[in-house]
Amino acid sequence: MDGLRQRVVDRAFALAWTLVRRLPERTVTWIFRQAADQVVRRNGRGVRRLRGNLAVVRPDATPDELDALTRAGMRSYLRYWQEAFRLPEWTDDEIVGRVRTVNEKLLRDAYAAGRGVICALPHLANYDHAGAWAGRTGMPVSTVAERLRPESLFDRFIAYRKKLGMEVLPLSGGDGDVVAVLAERLRAGGFVCLVADRDLSERGVPVTFFGRRSRMPAGPAALSLRTGAPLIPATLHYEGSALVITFHDTVDPEGGAAAMTQHCADAFARGIAAHPEDWHMLQRIFLDE
Repeated sequence: MDGLRQRVVDRAFALAWTLVRRLPERTVTWIFRQAADQVVRRNGRGVRRLRGNLAVVRPDATPDELDALTRAGMRSYLRYWQEAFRLPEWTDDEIVGRVRTVNEKLLRDAYAAGRGVICALPHLANYDHAGAWAGRTGMPVSTVAERLRPESLFDRFIAYRKKLGMEVLPLSGGDGDVVAVLAERLRAGGFVCLVADRDLSERGVPVTFFGRRSRMPAGPAALSLRTGAPLIPATLHYEGSALVITFHDTVDPEGGAAAMTQHCADAFARGIAAHPEDWHMLQRIFLDE
């Protein structure tokens, strides 16, 4: 049954990538918004987890406010998928023109120094759009992707992100040591972006996140310490039809990996608290749950 389900999922994604890009944007937006509202009404496990996570972000929200925030969060999550199916068809002008940045000089100055730069970001808004924007404005991205099942679906996502201009390395099962490859890219002055707001494995770094215990990946801090490349947290949110990318202060390496990861967690929390509806966290993230 698992094999059959995986084939069905793969074919559904293939069909979506074919059909969604052919429909008018207004029509697709309406369809995906209706789908998001239907998912919320069904109140499945992912919706319940999203609501629980948002309740931690907004502990003073009333039940009605939390309902509205969960619905907005699911609409934002479906907007990510809508854009994923259509982004490969956007022109360079559309990709760049739909982005607004805050504190971009932090990133550009770090990149111009030639030591490479690492950007850590959470599951906010559309990080694929952010990666495509970076490449089209002179900073091609190297990143890592977790393997998906079936393998054919993973291959589709690799091809999708490559089409957006990103170098995508498999987290596992690839040729060679992914950390060593990323370090090589950084030493050559490259730009590495890593989604880094959830790692509940024993390898994750313990952090305090919204006053709760969690774990986040050690990779961004470890790469920074290994190569000397500065680590800059970034957060994203939607503003009308635009994607807003906010770059936060460069992380001080003096405290070591644990302190650096906590610094990223604090920056993520500020961005998420300001725009919780764009945090697409439908999985467990807090250890005390």
